[in-house]
Amino acid sequence: MPERDEVDRIVDAWERERPDLDFAPLQVLSRVGRLARHLDRARRTAFAASGLESWEFDVLSALRREGEPYQLSPKALLQQTLVSSGTMTNRIDRLLQRGLVTRHADPRDRRGVLVSMTEEGRARVDTAITQLLESERDLLAALPAADHARLADLLRVLSLDFD
Repeated sequence: MPERDEVDRIVDAWERERPDLDFAPLQVLSRVGRLARHLDRARRTAFAASGLESWEFDVLSALRREGEPYQLSPKALLQQTLVSSGTMTNRIDRLLQRGLVTRHADPRDRRGVLVSMTEEGRARVDTAITQLLESERDLLAALPAADHARLADLLRVLSLDFD
């Protein structure tokens, strides 16, 4: 039996006060929520060490994952980052000001625009992802490596309805 954590203490108290309710969902989702807060802190730290905000990392990582020449249309960027077109326009403008992306006409569509990552943007996102993965490995360190894929599969099943 693993050590007891704060969620166990919370559930015990609720079960004592409300024995008529099933607290099984709290056992899982309260832990997911707590882990999400730790992950958020780790991400902010990794991104800050690279001089990036979380939203900047989201945009730059979408461009980086695209492969050379690291460019996408604003529409493709907003689809990958799940923000509105107005928000994406604002984000692109801010990344332009910081010299992390460029914007230029799409040679295949005269009406279209492409956003490309600069070398500085690439260097920052590469540093950030390296630091992020190190932090995430630390967060998973208490779990045997053999269980990582199993946990990923279980979480995938839960998240499919939301994606």
